[in-house]
Amino acid sequence: MAVVSMSYLLEAGVHFGHQTKRWNPKMK
Repeated sequence: MAVVSMSYLLEAGVHFGHQTKRWNPKMK
């Protein structure tokens, strides 16, 4: 479970991070 969560969070974080940067450059 931990591994899946980590992978999911990592992937989601990367995708969301890019989207967030595009949406709000101020929001890191």
